[in-house]
Amino acid sequence: MSKYHDLAVNILGAIGGRANVSEYTHCMTRLRVTVVDRSRIAEADLKQIDGVLGVVDDETYQVILGPGIVTKVAEEFGKVLEASSPEGDPSTSAEQLQAKGAQMKAQLKKKNDTPFKNFLRKIGNIFIPLIPAFVGAGLIAGIGSILTNNMTAGNLDTATWQQYVTILNVIKNAIFSYLVIYVGINAAKEFGATPALGGVIGGVTLLTGVTADLTITNIFTGTPLTPGQGGVIGVLIAVWILSIVERYLRKVIPDAVDIIVTPTIALLAVGLITIFFIMPFAGFISSNLIGAINWTLEVGGAFSGFVLGTAFLPLVMLGLHQVLTPIHIEMINDSGMTLLLPMLAMAGAGQVGASIALWIRCKKNKSLTNMIKGALPVGILGIGEPLIYGVTLPLGRPFVTACIGGGIGGAVIGLFGNVGAIAIGPSGVALIPLIANGLWLKYVIGLIAAYAGGFIATYLFGTPKEAMAEQD
Repeated sequence: MSKYHDLAVNILGAIGGRANVSEYTHCMTRLRVTVVDRSRIAEADLKQIDGVLGVVDDETYQVILGPGIVTKVAEEFGKVLEASSPEGDPSTSAEQLQAKGAQMKAQLKKKNDTPFKNFLRKIGNIFIPLIPAFVGAGLIAGIGSILTNNMTAGNLDTATWQQYVTILNVIKNAIFSYLVIYVGINAAKEFGATPALGGVIGGVTLLTGVTADLTITNIFTGTPLTPGQGGVIGVLIAVWILSIVERYLRKVIPDAVDIIVTPTIALLAVGLITIFFIMPFAGFISSNLIGAINWTLEVGGAFSGFVLGTAFLPLVMLGLHQVLTPIHIEMINDSGMTLLLPMLAMAGAGQVGASIALWIRCKKNKSLTNMIKGALPVGILGIGEPLIYGVTLPLGRPFVTACIGGGIGGAVIGLFGNVGAIAIGPSGVALIPLIANGLWLKYVIGLIAAYAGGFIATYLFGTPKEAMAEQD
């Protein structure tokens, strides 16, 4: 058996066995398990498993494993579940387990959720599955941009390299040109509508078939609607309305004609609402939102950068950072780049600096230094959760000093101004190819400042004495 299989077996045992799991999924770094009874989880034992970087007890129980590893462990986890019989009562079926899990999930949600937190979680659930596509397509876009910039500068022959750029753009556009459709599908899943209908509503905002000679008029301004107006914010609003309309129709439409009548009426009604009301409204909201953020960044300068760089790690820790994804996307749609991402990326760099300081000061603590060795490379590439849950957060003070380092890097980026990224997804060193307008050197200077800030603050003030004790 592989080490991933063994890790999956150990995790399953620590969370209460097969009978305590109703469903599971995973994101880039976390195995997310819906459990039946949280009291059956041996959390202390779970945290001691080699390979487990930490846990988050939220609506789902999340086991932090790190990028790459989580995909392999999740695959083995599914195999172990399938091969295992439910513990306890042999008559307990998968359907009963799922029902129990859903009941526990609903109870926990009712107990711990506020409307705002629930909203943020839904936003995260919509965009988290798209992050791998953002990462891959974003890096491809970055490569294409580097080639294009070099052709423009005369460093590369256009006749030779343009065909390669075109191919890269085709691949990149497969996600970014049709992003509203992907968002529509995921939003429908989250809001309780039919995913295919959500995708159609997302596609409506592309105004396929509208040309310069045949336009649709914005009834509020008298100007032509533009494809994609309102972006993903408009799609989220439209699909939420779709979920309400669809639920109502399914209550009143006879079952015999439901498959024909419900989707037809739902698409027609919500499609018209989307075109004539939501797109103009969402376009107004998103334009002013982006304008407000740009104004804040422009006026705030170094102070705004410090605040953003300092606050981002706590957002990642709480899983709330995905709520910024629609803002990034709208900024890219509006101006071709997001000024937020380079500042926020400094938070991960501050944590890298803090971890290096811990590595030096805690060299006798083999358990900690081994954890740092494993988590540091992906931290440099912009995946921060392994360092958060495996290194800085458990120690307390290093998490604070890492945030300070991120703030210092953010202040440097803010001081430079106009340092943006053409796509979202990676941060850290991996974001360098995506920095717009050739300003990558300023971004690198910000990274170095964040590394240094996190290192110095942690080395001088953030290293707990107990972490420096000798430990195997």
